[in-house]
Amino acid sequence: MQVTETLSEGLKRGFTVVVPGADIESRRAARLTDLSKTLRLPGFRPGKVPMPLVRQRYGTAVNAEVLEESVSEATQNLLSERRLRPALQPKIDLVNLDTGTGTAQDLEFKVELELLPDIASPDFSQIELTRHKSEATTEMVDKQMATIAERNRELVEVPASELEGRGGAENGEALTIDFVGKMDGTPFPNGSGTDAVVELGAGTFIPGFAEQLEGMKSGETRTIEVVFPAEYGNKDLAGKAATFDVTAKRLSRFVVPALDDAFAQKLAFDDLAEMRSSVQRRIQADLDGIARLRIKRQLLDALANRANFPAPQGLVDQEFNQIWQRVEAERKEGRLDQDDKDKDEETLRADYQAIAERRVRLGLLLTEIGQANNITVGDDEMTRAMRMEAARYPGQEVQMLDLFRKYPRAAEQLRGPIFEDKVIDFVLELAKVTDQTVTAEELADEPPVPDAPVAEAKPTEGVAETQPAEGAAESPSEGSPSEGSPSEGAEAARPAEGAATIS
Repeated sequence: MQVTETLSEGLKRGFTVVVPGADIESRRAARLTDLSKTLRLPGFRPGKVPMPLVRQRYGTAVNAEVLEESVSEATQNLLSERRLRPALQPKIDLVNLDTGTGTAQDLEFKVELELLPDIASPDFSQIELTRHKSEATTEMVDKQMATIAERNRELVEVPASELEGRGGAENGEALTIDFVGKMDGTPFPNGSGTDAVVELGAGTFIPGFAEQLEGMKSGETRTIEVVFPAEYGNKDLAGKAATFDVTAKRLSRFVVPALDDAFAQKLAFDDLAEMRSSVQRRIQADLDGIARLRIKRQLLDALANRANFPAPQGLVDQEFNQIWQRVEAERKEGRLDQDDKDKDEETLRADYQAIAERRVRLGLLLTEIGQANNITVGDDEMTRAMRMEAARYPGQEVQMLDLFRKYPRAAEQLRGPIFEDKVIDFVLELAKVTDQTVTAEELADEPPVPDAPVAEAKPTEGVAETQPAEGAAESPSEGSPSEGSPSEGAEAARPAEGAATIS
């Protein structure tokens, strides 16, 4: 074949490739001959179908197949012979196409591509980092133990003897009620409930609702007036006035259980000492996770400062488009960060363009380091990752594992973060790392770096998850007076696809 370079500008390359028509015709004829040996057509013995008839019936399909193979093979030869490493799939444009219906013509096509840059691994021994560490203290364990007890408090009815000589429900107590919500005297959808537990003073209901229940006694009926908040989830009720006919059924209080062996055994521990030990380990694991996150971000900053090579624009554009889709979605939902809300679109695009370029540079550098040092992700590591991912979907674990087996590309998305962490560990072993003990507050106060090649999940805030207290109110319906509260926990940031898996 004949190759002519037409473009050499930065990382961009362009070529014109010509494959002789004789080669195309030879390959085409060979394919038709092989086909004729096994072809069965009515009126002809196997292998005896005349070539003109074979060409008439199957020439177009064979020609398309031959041209596709010829373009692919010629492109691969071009990349191999010139030792070119494309950042993305090369763009192919056919210039002269041999239709296979007449005299053989040369096959001519153009190839445009962007190369991966030459990347030199930095001197890791010159990278200086500080690893901030924190230990789980007795005070932290005590606080978490108290929180667990509070989450497992029990609803206990106030004895009738205690109610003698005193008024009705007081702040801090819980009233079990039935209620019917009305607007203009007419009940509205989802505005009624039975056996709802309202804790007075807890602030879990719309403003003014629980406050008007103070002083109510069992069996008493009262009509209260409220105004739904302007930001209430149901737009039909937001900002509107309503009344609730409330019937008090019983008065209770939440009792926090004592921290003793009996309580620990209720939560499946042998005794209180084992429970404390478990809580301490989980707090320490959280602290170690934050410390790991911090030093990783320090290292990525240091590597980013050493990634002095051009980033392929195609990869940057691809990364930016993924980021911008999320930004636009967050803007549409009103969830943009305060800093971003104050920026015009041009500034916002420029900021995220810089983040996209940094991610691509870091991804390429980490990949180069990993490949140069034979760092790979083993099958056992992938299996563990798939099982951990499947565990995020309780009750659907088997279906998730089947999905990974059926669609290997889905499983491959788990490989990038594992590979990146292994490269990070490799570099940390060679860098100059100084350990420094800090408090948990100081560890948590370190400013985050949001543009790592693969985004990480925030460290979890809770330590020991428990079941809700028995008798606690279930999630309210949309029209009920309870405002509800968002669930706590870390939200995993979406990985930057392809950042650390570029070959």
